[in-house]
Parts: sequence; C-alpha cells; structure tokens
Amino acid sequence: MTPFEKWMLWVSSIVVGITGIVYGGMKYLMRSDDPYAAVHHPLQPWILKAHVLAAPFLVFAVGAVYIRHIVRNWRSGRALGRRSGIVTIVVVVPMIVTGYLIQTVTMPGWLLGIAIVHIVTGLVYLATFAVHQGSTAEARRPAGLPKGSEPPPDPDA
Repeated sequence: MTPFEKWMLWVSSIVVGITGIVYGGMKYLMRSDDPYAAVHHPLQPWILKAHVLAAPFLVFAVGAVYIRHIVRNWRSGRALGRRSGIVTIVVVVPMIVTGYLIQTVTMPGWLLGIAIVHIVTGLVYLATFAVHQGSTAEARRPAGLPKGSEPPPDPDA
C-alpha cells in the first residue's frame, strides 16, 4: 500500500467515522425543545452533508487498497492481522450498501432496519480498522528500530 493510499484510507475513515458518530448522537440522543422538530441541533444537517460527501472517498480508498494490500496479503497467507482484516472487509460491504440505501429507501420500517445495520457495521468497521492497525503496527517496525521511530520507506510504494 502506498503512503497516499494509507493516508487516504485513514483520513476518509476518520472523517466518515467522526461525522457518523456526531450525526448519530445529534439524531438519536439529542432532543429539541420543539416536539415537532426533525432536526435536534442546528449543525445536524451540515454534519450529515459532511458524512455523505466524505463517504465516497472512503469507498474509493477501500477500492484503491483492495488489490495492493488486501488481495496480496490474502494470497501470501500472511497471518498477522488476518482476523481483524477479514472482519473489517466483511463489514465494509454492508456498511457501504446500507449507506446508499438510507438515501433511497422511504418505507419507515425498512429505513429503520437499514439504519440499524448501517450504524452497527459502521461502528464495527471503525473498531476493527483500529484493531487491525494496532495489530500490524509492531510488525511494520524493523527489528532494532526504537519504538516511536519511523520505519524506512516501503519498497512497494
């Protein structure tokens, strides 16, 4: 994975994750003084727009690292980070699909179910993505390199 692909995946995951969590908090945990309000915080529409606009960058980033990182490590049989990587990739598909469906489905029952799947898979994605990064961080540091030091550039980059 190139440094740009890694940066793109990290930044898009962080932006989509933060905006999703903040939006979820605004939509489901806050209450407006007006009992008929559809928006519970003045920034709620803007947070949703940021989430929806950042999500395609995450989809692109996952696609960009698919061949160079995911398929290559799967074929090589590399065991380090395999479990967290598999869970991350398995939940990213329903997370993406439900993200698009939320914008198109209008039936309240279906919409609630899709939203629940989207929220759960999104949170699992964030957690397993972080675990995956942590589980493979030690292996990326060459032997003898002190903790906190930068490893040499990746020759595949």
